[in-house]
Amino acid sequence: MRESKTGDRLATLILAALAALVMLPIWWMFRSSLMTNAELFAYPPPLAPSVWRFGNYRATLENFPFWIYFRNTMTIIIPSVVGGTLTATLAGYAFARLRFPGKDILFMLCIGSMLLPTMVTLIPLYIAWSRGLGLTDSYWPLILPFFCGGGAFNIFLIRQFIRTIPRELDEAAMIDGAGPFRILASIIVPSIKSAMIVVALLLFIGLWNDLLQQMIYINSGKNFTIALGLSQFKGSLQSDWSKIMCATCMSFVPGVVFYLVGQRYFVEGIVMTGLKS
Repeated sequence: MRESKTGDRLATLILAALAALVMLPIWWMFRSSLMTNAELFAYPPPLAPSVWRFGNYRATLENFPFWIYFRNTMTIIIPSVVGGTLTATLAGYAFARLRFPGKDILFMLCIGSMLLPTMVTLIPLYIAWSRGLGLTDSYWPLILPFFCGGGAFNIFLIRQFIRTIPRELDEAAMIDGAGPFRILASIIVPSIKSAMIVVALLLFIGLWNDLLQQMIYINSGKNFTIALGLSQFKGSLQSDWSKIMCATCMSFVPGVVFYLVGQRYFVEGIVMTGLKS
């Protein structure tokens, strides 16, 4: 019993040390945002600021319109996350439960598309959106693709999760006269809420951090997202690192908050996805 307690304490200490190492860059970014530029380059570097200068954030907001960038970002993220989650659920349900010609081939093509590098399709997609549809400096090329399945990995994740649900539930509902959409809405969706939240989280994080696609399709400053605004802000203030760190912290917080809200479902969904092949 004593050896078991000693082992538990040692494991706790190791995990605490690893957690501290993971959190150190975040703390370093936050403490840097509360310092002056002279303190940032002091040697040896202080672990905490001597004076907590929260006024740095107010000064940063004068040149970094965070709330405009945040509104623009959410204009892209909200419909993309909703559309991607819904269509990934529909596609995953079709591959997991329905029978139709060519299902296996379509699923293999869907999974195989994950091996295709983004750079391969970048130029053809840009030509199609800009020249074919005339959508330049627009959010639509960043939103509409998520209404076409939400991504191959998300379809795969939903499909695997649905396969853990006994088919007997579907058969019982069919005996009662329920059709595919009624089964999906009444039986499948309530059982895969955690997987759907995982998909929503993955879509949110991917869109929040997506600089390349936004840089290609958004040109005017009034339409800039947080990723684009932060990139431009860093370029215009190459020597004012305290304000750059303030802008980085402000850009970092919403994504963390969104993840913490769905963290329990995220872990549960990842664990449960692979229970049935």
